[in-house]
Amino acid sequence: MSLEFSEAEILRYSRHILLREVGGLGQAQLRAASVLIIGAGGLGSPAALYLTAAGVGRIGLVDHDVLELSNLQRQIAHATARVGQSKVASAAEAMCAINDLVTVDQHLLKVGRGNVDGLIGDYDLILDGTDNFETRFLVADACVRQRKILISAAVLRFEGQISTFKPHESAEYPCYRCLYPEPPEQGSVPSCSEAGVLGSVTGVMGCLQATEALKEILHVGTSLAGNLLIWDALSVRFRRIAIPRDPNCTACSHVP
Repeated sequence: MSLEFSEAEILRYSRHILLREVGGLGQAQLRAASVLIIGAGGLGSPAALYLTAAGVGRIGLVDHDVLELSNLQRQIAHATARVGQSKVASAAEAMCAINDLVTVDQHLLKVGRGNVDGLIGDYDLILDGTDNFETRFLVADACVRQRKILISAAVLRFEGQISTFKPHESAEYPCYRCLYPEPPEQGSVPSCSEAGVLGSVTGVMGCLQATEALKEILHVGTSLAGNLLIWDALSVRFRRIAIPRDPNCTACSHVP
């Protein structure tokens, strides 16, 4: 890992380098890191922009959707002029406009059983910003198998939740299935397109995902692993709930 920076990099990241917890070494760690963001929508947009601005060296974007006008209420990496483009291409354009020193990998595809392990295996850390339970569980199980840190968030109406899952790092840390053993019955939980969502709520949760990702890369602060953070925008209240590890979990009980 190189600790040499150009004058432009020093100027660009000067506010990071001033932080005792980051400094030059931490900024070099960010530059050497790779993050995969699954979903370039309401959560993935702010996460991608802030990780790009922070100087994470390589960022992968996974999404198979095309940008629609209804997305722009919350998906801030996109623009009206790019409606009709693929979301990964649109978000990559915004990211490169912020920081052209970052490598952006565009994965225009749908995550499935046949490609999920190959996708996440090439990155240090995974952010799940998807909007359906099938993909969330596929990604979560693959992260356990691949021993990858997963930062997962979800939003609905005026509420968001986020946690970090890394059962491979400690016997006390749970995985996603320790919290949700099985997907809910189809149709039992409405989607944002059915129930609505306040756009800025996705922004808050996506920014929290980016922040937790930076902390994990830098090894600073307190990890969210073992806890679920829930934010209610209407009551302006955060709740932190401990998540115990399930010794009989179908996904992580075999992980040492």
